[in-house]
Amino acid sequence: MEYRKLPKGPEEISIIGLGNSSLGDCGETEMRRTIELALQSGINYFDMAAGDARPFPVYGQVIGQGYRDKVYYQVHFGADYRSGKYGWTLKLEQIKRSIDWQLANLKTDYIDFGFIHCIDELTDLEMAMKQGTIQYIQKLKEEGVIRRIGLSSHTPEVVQKVLDMGILDMLMFSINPAYDYRHGEYAIGSVDERTALYRRCEALGVGISVMKIFSGGQLLNERTSPFGRALTEYQCIQYALDKPGVLTVLPGVRDRRDLERILGFLKADEEEKDYSVIGSFAPQEAEGICVYCNHCQPCPAGLDVGLINKYYDLAIAGDALAKDHYANLAKKASDCTGCGHCDRRCPFRVNQTGRMKEIAAYFEGA
Repeated sequence: MEYRKLPKGPEEISIIGLGNSSLGDCGETEMRRTIELALQSGINYFDMAAGDARPFPVYGQVIGQGYRDKVYYQVHFGADYRSGKYGWTLKLEQIKRSIDWQLANLKTDYIDFGFIHCIDELTDLEMAMKQGTIQYIQKLKEEGVIRRIGLSSHTPEVVQKVLDMGILDMLMFSINPAYDYRHGEYAIGSVDERTALYRRCEALGVGISVMKIFSGGQLLNERTSPFGRALTEYQCIQYALDKPGVLTVLPGVRDRRDLERILGFLKADEEEKDYSVIGSFAPQEAEGICVYCNHCQPCPAGLDVGLINKYYDLAIAGDALAKDHYANLAKKASDCTGCGHCDRRCPFRVNQTGRMKEIAAYFEGA
């Protein structure tokens, strides 16, 4: 397992986490074995926006047996399971009772990541503020009940408003090629808006946990893919992990078989994870934008073209550390020989040799 550090804390988070939207259907025994397999495989990040109430007591049983201090729960303030089914609420008193229920079933007295749940409209955000939910979460953090504050949303405009508040440590956001290229119910925001959001999160030190990496499974089937061709799970996972700010992806699994297949990503070769094919169906507005896929590699001069682009984009977005990261690179943009190898291979038709001159001038004054 690979781990990525939360920018604002010491937490090391597994790049593959576990979503629970579909786990409840497999039965208690299989749920227990799936959670145990996750732990054995090094997964330490669990999103508790479950499809129903059934996973909660099973997690309490399994994690409660000596694992609690080794895992991170992402718990949602606004997801209500007291009826046995998933419900969404903005009412603070209902949220408080739901959180008490979740903590009791998870057999824990603290929350690693307390999330303002599913705020997709500005009116929802206004209500969460009016009802006192955000203030309540902040109060629980001051008391140590919540360690970190997060937000789940599908809407860049809403996320930007909450980022302005300066309270977030983590964001749960839907990232996949379909949504980024304006296909699907949650394809909210333009390519530029979504890209700017990812970069701002990294610049502010806000980690991203990714939901809906397969667009509800639509991307995995050529008949349902908006592009008319299927992508693989591994391509979708790598695509999300390459976005600025992303720490972990949270695929929803139904059982151990699903989890075993997802874990195969960790041993897959680069060719299996190469998602550069999306360049053939990216919209015109996405052309010329580096997505850090590194399909241009290997560079004859030894440059990490994708990483150089990422540090430049992050620096422009306001990441104070990006310049230092760039300075530590063994090969910099000024080392580009202009051979054109990357230009010819780039599926997004980025003028990389021109970008290298631009980046060298920005960072090195060259």
